Amino acid sequence: MEPRRILLVANQTAGGPELKREVRRRITEGQCVFRLVVPATPPSEHATWEEGEAREIARRRMESAVTEMRQMGADITGMVGDASPVLAINDALIEQPSDEIILSTLPPGLSRWLHRDLPHRVEQRFQLPVTTVIGEHQAATTP
Repeated sequence: MEPRRILLVANQTAGGPELKREVRRRITEGQCVFRLVVPATPPSEHATWEEGEAREIARRRMESAVTEMRQMGADITGMVGDASPVLAINDALIEQPSDEIILSTLPPGLSRWLHRDLPHRVEQRFQLPVTTVIGEHQAATTP
């Protein structure tokens, strides 16, 4: 039987315990292959930013989260995606089709993704099951 292909989408919550808990749960349900995409979203804490800075922060978050999830036993790869989460998901699915998507986002009130109804929009656009995981902000690791 083919392993279940799951696309994880996270930025500030990429290394968080909530997403890791969901990955662990999926691993216990059967063989899974994960792909983590971290959109290179501009850092909200800076009035000005450069695309290179956003991509570097996303790369550090992605590499740290992938390393930690591999240590948990996950079969996972990662990529930095477009600043738009929808475009990042589209690019990831073109590169590697998935059976479902797990969106990890900040809590309501803090999450731009929830404010923009991203989980529903992603489910409608890509016609895949979407699970939303609410997590807390994880600082980007320093190089």
